[in-house]
Amino acid sequence: MGKLSRSDMKDVLPEFQEFLRTRKMVPATNIPWYALWVKKFLGFLNKNEPGDIKLLSQGFIASLRSDGVYSDWQFRQAEEAVVLYLEHFEGSSDTRTLYEIEAKAFTPESALGEMRRLIRLKHYSYSTERTYLDWAKRFFAYLAETKQSEPSQKDVKNFLSYLAIRQKVASSTQNQAFNALLFLFRDVLQKDFEDFGTAVRAKRGKKLPVVLSVDEVKLLFENLSGQGLLVAQLLYGSGLRLMECARLRVKDIDYNARKIIVREAKGDNDRATVLPGFVQDSLRLHLEGVKTLHEKDLSVGYGEVYLPGALDRKYPNAGKEWAWQYVFPAGKLSVDPRSNTIRRHHISNKLIQSTIKKAFRKAGIVKHATVHTLRHSFATHMLMNGVNIREVQELLGHKNVETTMIYTHVMRDMKNAPKSPLDVMMSEDH
Repeated sequence: MGKLSRSDMKDVLPEFQEFLRTRKMVPATNIPWYALWVKKFLGFLNKNEPGDIKLLSQGFIASLRSDGVYSDWQFRQAEEAVVLYLEHFEGSSDTRTLYEIEAKAFTPESALGEMRRLIRLKHYSYSTERTYLDWAKRFFAYLAETKQSEPSQKDVKNFLSYLAIRQKVASSTQNQAFNALLFLFRDVLQKDFEDFGTAVRAKRGKKLPVVLSVDEVKLLFENLSGQGLLVAQLLYGSGLRLMECARLRVKDIDYNARKIIVREAKGDNDRATVLPGFVQDSLRLHLEGVKTLHEKDLSVGYGEVYLPGALDRKYPNAGKEWAWQYVFPAGKLSVDPRSNTIRRHHISNKLIQSTIKKAFRKAGIVKHATVHTLRHSFATHMLMNGVNIREVQELLGHKNVETTMIYTHVMRDMKNAPKSPLDVMMSEDH
C-alpha cells in the first residue's frame, strides 16, 4: 500500500484514527492502514465528479481491483474502511439518544430487568431469553469500554461493526446480536430502530453442508444404542433439528399417519414430517419406560412438565397429563429457573451432542460432522431417492425453496460426480 514509515502513518487522518481507537472497532495495529485506505478514497473522490456516494464507493473498490496489485483481504479491508468513515465517523458528532428518560434514571441493570420481564410476558423460550440478555450485557459492556454513557443508534451500528471486524463473528452471530438489540430498543425502550444495513456486515462465503453417505449413517448407528440410537434415528429419519427432537412431546407422534408434528419450530411455525416405520416398535418400547417414570413422579407429588404460552393457566392440570410429557425426558428432576417449580425437563442438548460426537469418533468418521449433519443427510438422501424438492422443503420447514436448493449441489456431487481426467487417462492406458 505504500512505503510510509510508522510516524508518517500516524499523521494520516489522525481524527479518524482516534475515532477507531476509542470505539475499538479495529485492531490497534491495523488502524493506520484503515486511515490510508480512506485517504486513497478521498483522493479518488477529488478526481471524480460529485454523485451518489455509494456508487462512488463501489467505483473506488473497482479502481483498486483494476490496479491488479492488491489481494482479496485488502479489498475487504478497504471496503470496511470506507464504510467506517462514511457511516460511522462522519456522523459521529450526532449525540442524540434514543432515551427520553433522564441519564440518572437509566442503568444497564434496569434495562436488563425490564428486558427479562417483557421476554417472559411474550412467552419467548428460555434459550432466547438467555441469548438476548447475553447480547444486551455485551452491548452495555462495549459502551462502558468505549466510554459511552447512554446508547444511541450509532452505538448499535458501531457495535455491529466491532463484532464483524474485531471479533470476526459469523454473519449468523451478527444477525443474532442485531435481533437482540432490536428487541431491546423497540420493546424495552419503545423507540424506532433504524435499518443498520450500513454497518460493516460479517462476511460468509458459500458453504456446502457436511453430508454423510448412507454407509456412514449405518456405521454411526452401529456405534449407538438405547436412547442415543433412537434419537439419532429420528434426527436422520425425520430431518429434525436438535431442539425439535429434544422438545418432542408424546401427543405429537401419530403412529397411524406415520408422521411427527413439530411444534413452535424455527420461525414459531408448526409443521409435519415423516415418522419412520422402522423406529415405531422401538419408540413404543421406549415410551413404556418413559410412562413408568412419569407415573413414579406423579406418585411422589411431581410429574408436571412446562407448557408453552399461557396453557398452564388455561389448562391447570394439563402439565401432568401423559400426552404433554416429553418423549425424551431428563434423567432427573430440576428447578425451573423462571417459576422455581420442580419439574422433569426434556433431555439436554449437550447430552445429545456428546453422545453422537462419541459415536462419530468410535465409527472412525473423520468428516466435520455434528448432530445437524443428520438433518443435512436426511434432506440430501431424500432428494437422491427422487422426492420432490418442494416436499423436502415442507418436511424441513424451510420458508424459501432457495434454502433447500443447497442440497441439490451436494446431491450432484455425491451422485453424478464427473470422471476425473486421471481416471480417464489411466483407463485408456489399460
